[in-house]
Amino acid sequence: MIDWLTKNYDDPSIEVAGHVLPIAIKRHATAKRLVMRLAPDGSEVRVTMPRWGRTAEVMDFVHSRRDWLANQVSGLSVPNPVGPGSAIPFCGHNLQIHWDPAAPRKAELDGDHLRLGGPEASVAKRVERWLREQALTAMEQDLRHYCSAANQTVPDLKLSSAKRRWGSCSSTGTVRMNWRLIMAPENVRKSVVAHEVAHLVHFDHSPDFHALLDAIFDGNLRAANTWLKTDGRSLYQPFG
Repeated sequence: MIDWLTKNYDDPSIEVAGHVLPIAIKRHATAKRLVMRLAPDGSEVRVTMPRWGRTAEVMDFVHSRRDWLANQVSGLSVPNPVGPGSAIPFCGHNLQIHWDPAAPRKAELDGDHLRLGGPEASVAKRVERWLREQALTAMEQDLRHYCSAANQTVPDLKLSSAKRRWGSCSSTGTVRMNWRLIMAPENVRKSVVAHEVAHLVHFDHSPDFHALLDAIFDGNLRAANTWLKTDGRSLYQPFG
């Protein structure tokens, strides 16, 4: 059941069964009508609209389709919580969490298993800490590789927990990468690092930027971008 719809045009959202979902509006030059989708993980409502459309029309449009949206939300699968016996993605593959209270507290990789001990209540927190550590190590290596390819000095790297951005590059040169990318296939993670390195040279998305990205990235950029669009939000499910 949809309980309430905010008409705050600066930060539109809709409340569905007690969960407030942001409404992400994208204006598209070739769009002829309003199209609404629910994000694969249920994190937001996405509406594509013609460039000339008004936000008020989007709000009315979403409200008029409240029954459809409620059905979509009710049909979402609920991810299993992170804990003993569950699986988490790591570099595009699943790792089984093996918990033994007598084992060391710190998580250790053992083939397709992630083994750790300590209190069961803090397993999820320590698994996330391990993933963040792996992310920092892998992304530092990626950053050095692509900076060398672009003939750039290696900048500072910070991990991010951003909800809408996989990576960013500040005007001071600091690169921020979403730690959740360590769960994605390596080609995907590396494509985002290469993207931000290209921004160290071209702080835009000009033809020169894309030419540099194509030159330094040694993977399938189109496949990586497609994966992020179709499966990227799934990286948020294990830990929220």
